[in-house]
Amino acid sequence: MTDFLLELRSEEIPARMQEKARADLASLFEARLRALNLEYGAVESYATPRRLALIVRDVADATQPMSEERKGPRADAPDQAIQGFLRSTGLTREQLVARDDGKGGQVLFAVIERPGLDAPAVLISACMNAIQSFGWPKSMRWGDASISTESLRWVRPLQGIVAMFGEKIVPFEAAGVKSGATTVGHRFHHPAAVTLGGASDYIEKLRACHVIVDGAERRGIIALGAKMAAAKAGLTLIEDDGLLYENAGLTEWPVPLLGRFDEDFLAVPPEVIQLTARVNQKYFVCAGKDGKLANAFVCTANIDAADGGAKIVEGNQKVLAARLSDARFFYETDLKTRLEDLQPKLEKIVFHEKLGTVADKVDRVAKLARWLVEEGIVTSSPSPLRGEGRGEGQPSSSASPAAQAPLPTLSPEGRGLLADQAERAARLAKADLVTGMVGEFPELQGLMGGYYAAAQGEDPAVAEAIRDHYKPVGQGDDVPTAPVTVAVSLADKIDTLVGFFGINQGPTGSKDPYALRRAGIGVLQLLIDNNLQIESDYLAARAFGGKYVDHFVGAGTWDHANTNVATDVMLFLVERLKVQQREAGVRHDLIDAVVSLGEPNLVRLLARVHALQAFIGTEDGRNLLAGYKRAANILKKEGWESADKISLSYTPEPEENALLQALDSAEPLAAQAIGREDFEGAMAALAGLRAPIDAFFDKVIVNDSDPAKREARLSMLARMRAAVHTVADFSKIEG
Repeated sequence: MTDFLLELRSEEIPARMQEKARADLASLFEARLRALNLEYGAVESYATPRRLALIVRDVADATQPMSEERKGPRADAPDQAIQGFLRSTGLTREQLVARDDGKGGQVLFAVIERPGLDAPAVLISACMNAIQSFGWPKSMRWGDASISTESLRWVRPLQGIVAMFGEKIVPFEAAGVKSGATTVGHRFHHPAAVTLGGASDYIEKLRACHVIVDGAERRGIIALGAKMAAAKAGLTLIEDDGLLYENAGLTEWPVPLLGRFDEDFLAVPPEVIQLTARVNQKYFVCAGKDGKLANAFVCTANIDAADGGAKIVEGNQKVLAARLSDARFFYETDLKTRLEDLQPKLEKIVFHEKLGTVADKVDRVAKLARWLVEEGIVTSSPSPLRGEGRGEGQPSSSASPAAQAPLPTLSPEGRGLLADQAERAARLAKADLVTGMVGEFPELQGLMGGYYAAAQGEDPAVAEAIRDHYKPVGQGDDVPTAPVTVAVSLADKIDTLVGFFGINQGPTGSKDPYALRRAGIGVLQLLIDNNLQIESDYLAARAFGGKYVDHFVGAGTWDHANTNVATDVMLFLVERLKVQQREAGVRHDLIDAVVSLGEPNLVRLLARVHALQAFIGTEDGRNLLAGYKRAANILKKEGWESADKISLSYTPEPEENALLQALDSAEPLAAQAIGREDFEGAMAALAGLRAPIDAFFDKVIVNDSDPAKREARLSMLARMRAAVHTVADFSKIEG
């Protein structure tokens, strides 16, 4: 068993490509070794800015001989068919084997013996296959050969190849570069040729030449060195995994160095400073003892400088100062214009050709955000799960299908102020899209609007809503709870969903160009975390009304009717909820059991699901499910649907009376609990049916010869089924 080394050296490989390239090289190489039946042990792969490397441990000296059998034509087939088969196998007619086909005839077979191949031949094949079929995100051709589309494509011009089996060179050529045993060290510390002895000394020999080939090791050096540099200055490093990988992908000999910038720049929002340092210069930033951003950064040099890095730090400080000066200019210039004065510019930005401009969207969101507060859906504070009744000023059930929670005490003036704040925040929320800072750093949209709103004296609740109205932007992101922010964020996301579903641009398969799945998850998190009690289809229908109906339906650009859009959005949100809950460990069949009831209030739907999961995990739950399944099977077989009032024209069995009494008790208790949204209580009420239904099946013959008894008993089972269905459709539950 011998180790094999492959190094492919080129000009700089972009940092973002290195980790995947390293894994892809190992995958391609292993696939070829398996296909050619060459045994091997562990595979290690490495990447630096200038090289991809692979070490295959314990490679066998040769492949095992193989025997391949191929079925040919019948023995009495035309000579032309037999000759064609012989040409494809390289055998003669005498070398073919005839075997009975079980039908009185014979079929010809070719048995081809393939001798074992020496490891170097297989390794050459694996190397060429990996190089020629490598899939870089971006690649290029170079040199004179580049005039042909058949020439090799690589991420950057290939400069050297090392291929060694043990201490011997595995000879081959790719793109005019011949394999050998020579590489180069660090560009500055050791640019001369380095002769390798094989895989055994590859890593350590390059380390001696100031090249650390293992990306994980480089990341560890940067992480520890940056923390130590910050700690030495009495600061704390603000960690950033993405930046850690990027710096490791830019260096072969990383040396973290601490630098400083002028404290005056700290007047710029800290997010701007951090983004400027990160995006433009790949620097880490630091925090002081007070937790606030400090005027310090950590850069990663690719050289162990004789002066300890003083000149490197000085140069990086000058570059960062220039960048921060630009950022401060944008910030100070933006502050000179009030957000409302920027709104006319939104009329020139197209949100979507069928959905109007950003200004149109702002108008819709502002009206919807105000309505969410005025209707009491978003209150002055998150409300607990509601009890019976509605709060003062809330619409009655006949006025709207919104299921409201009792409002905390809030005067009409207070609610009006909240509605004004929500509308104001929504109308200003998108204004920062046309500022210089967001034009430079689109990642800061919303955040900068919040800073500008605070600077121009807007109410803190308005500034906070502008800052956070894009949240949550994905799983794990903070979910707003401030009422004004919740109203604007929910209105913005619902408007987006309704708009794109209205023009038939919903997600399809893996395609989601408008990030509607992310918007849907955001809506769910806002509704659930803030316990917003509203039917999702009603909310979508409200969003569809007004501006959409007036301006787009009349213009003929809509492909759905109002109700269809609302229903489509509701079903989409339910599907997102199902996916989200499955990922959280909730059984899919329990979700389906509740979803099938058509519950449009997603907060209530989720509460039902959690209560059902807890109940089914108990002995009462499992036994009731078994009884339900038995009853449902009998009813299905008999085609019995009626659960009307049961008429007993005979003397019932004690078990029948017991079941009827249990139903008389459980049905109202379950209904009352559901009315209180106490789904655990509803389950507990249904648990009282367990013993009576068990006894009923043990002692009572359902399909009695007496038609009156049969009808009454089937109706009892149908009533039991209907009682259970008030909480969930148990027919969807597995087990």
